[in-house]
Amino acid sequence: MRPTQAMLRPLTDRAMASAGVRHVRNPNMPRARGILTLKDHVYFAKATAEGSGRNGTVKSNGDAPLELKMAMPKVIGGKGDGQNPEQLFGMGYASCFLGSLQLMAARANKKHIAENAKVHTNVFLGHPTDPDLEGFGLRVELSVEGCEDDEIIAAAHEFCAYSRALKHGVEVTVNKV
Repeated sequence: MRPTQAMLRPLTDRAMASAGVRHVRNPNMPRARGILTLKDHVYFAKATAEGSGRNGTVKSNGDAPLELKMAMPKVIGGKGDGQNPEQLFGMGYASCFLGSLQLMAARANKKHIAENAKVHTNVFLGHPTDPDLEGFGLRVELSVEGCEDDEIIAAAHEFCAYSRALKHGVEVTVNKV
């Protein structure tokens, strides 16, 4: 199988074409953004960060507890001797997208086309182009390897919880304890 790379944009900005997915949004049109809300939940994960922020520790208690030492990457002044949030985000997104890809293939009675697929993520941390935004922002690229079906890839992008979060936004509540 030859690797397929699909840089995915929100599906509302695309039209399906016989040769694949093509961009059709008018860049001069402002994009209205809503927020995705939940009517219920079927699972929740709890994580706690402690210590020196990006150089502290993070724990998740659940079915398989996990504790990691966090460290800023060397390229932004850290020691690079631990994990960082961008790695964790990329791992979660890749895993969620792969599951969505396999589910969409199965629903289309094409389970075999995604059985050996791989999803690669590149998560970029950088400065926003908007001069009014301080701090950092993220840019994400997904590459799908081993699945040649653009419609299945697009359906996975529409279904994946991470893709939805980035496309539609998520409800965030900040509480003081």
